[in-house]
Amino acid sequence: MSSPQIVAITNAHVVPIDGEPFDGTVVVEDGRISALGASATVPDGAVVVDAAGKWLLPGFVDAHVHLGTHEEGEGVAGDDTNEMTDPNTAGVRAIDAINPFDPGFDDALAGGVTTVNVNPGSGNPIGGLAVALHTHGRYLEEMVLRSPSGLKSALGENPKRVYGAKGKTPSTRLGTALVIREAFMKAQNYMGKADENARDPHMEALAMVLRREIPWRQHAHRADDIATAIRIADEFGYDLVLDHGTEAHLLGDVLAERGTPVLIGPLFTTKSKVELRGRSIANPGKLARAGVEISIITDHPVIPINFLVHQATLAIKEGLDRETALRSITINPAKVLGLADRLGSLAVGKDADLVLWSGDPLDVMQRALQVWIGGTEVYSYDTETHSATVAPRV
Repeated sequence: MSSPQIVAITNAHVVPIDGEPFDGTVVVEDGRISALGASATVPDGAVVVDAAGKWLLPGFVDAHVHLGTHEEGEGVAGDDTNEMTDPNTAGVRAIDAINPFDPGFDDALAGGVTTVNVNPGSGNPIGGLAVALHTHGRYLEEMVLRSPSGLKSALGENPKRVYGAKGKTPSTRLGTALVIREAFMKAQNYMGKADENARDPHMEALAMVLRREIPWRQHAHRADDIATAIRIADEFGYDLVLDHGTEAHLLGDVLAERGTPVLIGPLFTTKSKVELRGRSIANPGKLARAGVEISIITDHPVIPINFLVHQATLAIKEGLDRETALRSITINPAKVLGLADRLGSLAVGKDADLVLWSGDPLDVMQRALQVWIGGTEVYSYDTETHSATVAPRV
């Protein structure tokens, strides 16, 4: 299934995300888009893929998953999401627990998802370092796009439940905020001491946030927890990204004015705990209308990753505009991950992470037929046999 050096996908309905859709050609050379347009020329010697009017889009981006760390059907043996032995585990790295052979990676391809951001879990006030990677490969170092891509933190019910049950701080919301503040103060002190013989992985991770090299990925559902996230971010001056944001629409004007992005979701779950009582598929539309830049997430395996696009579709049904829905699973999450110069839209020079759909991907009856990552075909679906083929990972 490997692609040759030059591929021309012709007669496609191309949706570049940044720019108007057109019927035409996309040319791929050396893993990148070299030309696209209604009159793009097919180079001599190129292998031609006739799309026959099918839809060609950039690969989707899911900016909050636990793919490979909370493995499908593995139970305790495959669950490495949370290191819940200390409230501050800033130095742990999700990359050290990812199994690239988790079946969820194949599901991602079937759903047109070519890039993910794998986060540690939300059991700790400070959970660890995230990583952004492609969804096909056998060796993580060859899949990684950015490492680390952020530092995970959690407010709300989860950390106080975990440590309250152990009789440790935090057992309350104010205790959780204290743990985070203390950690940043220690990191500031650490940064002021140039002692190379006293390295600390937790302090070095926090220092990356304080130097604004990576964003602070803040798990928060309730509006009061979101306000706490803003308060602490202002105290320490780091770049804040809100993950989940169930009640973020209640502070939509505040978030829009600050330019704080919200990764909203998962949207296909029940209101299983108190802080989720405000969950609604209408919330993405409310945030977007307030001027907040949103990305839709699955939190896989909470929602199967191949349902990412379906969440966007039903958000449209509940008031989200179509253009924003597509941006919320392409260029917007790419921006959050610091990868918008490489992926999330179709443009000359960008990575050839492409998905050919049978039709409009926002129509639940359509499916991904071919997927390319870096110009290499990694997935195909045969509509006659109703079977999928994934390129070997070995």
